[in-house]
Amino acid sequence: MFPLRDNIPSRTVPVITYAIIALCGGAFLLQVLAGSKNELLIERFSMIPMRIAEPEDPILISSPEIVQTPIGPSQAMMVRELLPAAVPEWMTLFTSMFLHGGWLHLLGNLWFLYLFGDNVEDRFGRGLYLLLYLASGLIAGMAHLITNFDSTVPTIGASGAIAGVMGAYLVLYPQARVLTVIPLFIFFPIFVVPAPLFLGIWFLMQLLSGSLMSLDSNSGGVAWWAHIGGFAAGAALALGLQWLHRLKPAVDEILPGTDHSGLYRNR
Repeated sequence: MFPLRDNIPSRTVPVITYAIIALCGGAFLLQVLAGSKNELLIERFSMIPMRIAEPEDPILISSPEIVQTPIGPSQAMMVRELLPAAVPEWMTLFTSMFLHGGWLHLLGNLWFLYLFGDNVEDRFGRGLYLLLYLASGLIAGMAHLITNFDSTVPTIGASGAIAGVMGAYLVLYPQARVLTVIPLFIFFPIFVVPAPLFLGIWFLMQLLSGSLMSLDSNSGGVAWWAHIGGFAAGAALALGLQWLHRLKPAVDEILPGTDHSGLYRNR
């Protein structure tokens, strides 16, 4: 399922959401401009679990390199020492949030942030919303670290922090509706889905994948437990602040019987 729009209007300009989108976009532009050095940039600023778990020990990794042979250049797997982080190791839990592995990774993450972030920022206010985003990303990174202590694979992406925003949205807007496209082979039907159903299915998919798919610590893949940890952190923080009455009041709910067809033209 892929979300297109929701039916909750935003009362304020989501400045922090737009700023995060701009920062991630700017960081990705730097990655693109880095060209062949992008892999080194990722290695220096990504979160690598073993580098945090064993900061004092040299870590050997295998990486492809071009070597000269009698018959010309050839690619070979060479063993080398992992580069140190460009910042203190613990800070890579934050710097890794702004790096992405490709256009689809970037655009998918930022679309989810754009779709759900404005409404959550509307309720949290800018300061608390930024705290939510960073805290969710931090806990997401810690969840991945705990479940992959021996991994030397760079971990990058904003999905853990954005999962926290989605968790908060689930708590704050249980009556919301999401216009969703569901790819079915060559057909792409569009449905209006209750937000709890959409987000609940998304979370169960992460939980199922994280539970059943044991990723090789030295191969690429999806950081399922980062998504799970971030989502749970965002939901818990939203519940806590809601209980403490620290959040702004909600937008009036859409009245029962309202024609939903007009809710998706202007946001």
